[in-house]
Amino acid sequence: MKITLALALVAAAATPALAQDFGRADGRQFSVDLGLGVAGRPVYPGSDDAEAAPWLIWRNAGFGTDANSGADQGFAISPSFGTIGSRESSDDAALTGLDEIDRAYELGARVSYGIGPVNVYGTLRRGFDGHEGLKGEVGAKYRTELSDRITLWSGVEFGYGDADYNDTYFGVTPAEAATSGYASYAPGGGFNVAAISFEARYALTDSTALLGEVQYGKLIGDAADSPVVQDEYQPSLRLGIVRRFSFGF
Repeated sequence: MKITLALALVAAAATPALAQDFGRADGRQFSVDLGLGVAGRPVYPGSDDAEAAPWLIWRNAGFGTDANSGADQGFAISPSFGTIGSRESSDDAALTGLDEIDRAYELGARVSYGIGPVNVYGTLRRGFDGHEGLKGEVGAKYRTELSDRITLWSGVEFGYGDADYNDTYFGVTPAEAATSGYASYAPGGGFNVAAISFEARYALTDSTALLGEVQYGKLIGDAADSPVVQDEYQPSLRLGIVRRFSFGF
């Protein structure tokens, strides 16, 4: 019910009645895609069960980014945000005896370089609440313009977490080992997931679009060796709607 309501609000916000440009239109602009959607994802990192959850969309942020295709050209730096859902013992019987983890909020930066249809990028974010470690990704995407309205991306990505992040989601403390039956485990920092992804964008108007994304990830490194992990393969599916906002100054 909450997800349906969120999508309805986004659809209403995406109508032409709302302005997409703010400030000077003839000067320097910062543009970003903002929206909401639904994500089908693992219940927690390493889970073998999936859940539906809201998807808060922040895409293609930057200065002078193409408003229609979201194609970054040249070097760009932009903010990067992320969230990770809470982990509770009631979520799965496999979590019995493990500490609960609050929802995490992440804030950082994204650096990218685009040339033609290819875009390479790296992100780094610091966590708050649920975890206080560093998390990021490095990857590359290839863009294909099927028509004026349809754009596809195929990509590969590697996720990284420092020791604090990996220990939060994949570690088992001695106290948890005593109550859960898992062996004590203290993972180090490093790459923890490798993924391939396929994305599609369908432009409804010049400023509003539907997004779809399928990602197939596999836990690697110390994360994959964690006794908490029930399944190394972590697929996800996301669908949403976004509106392009440009802020001139």
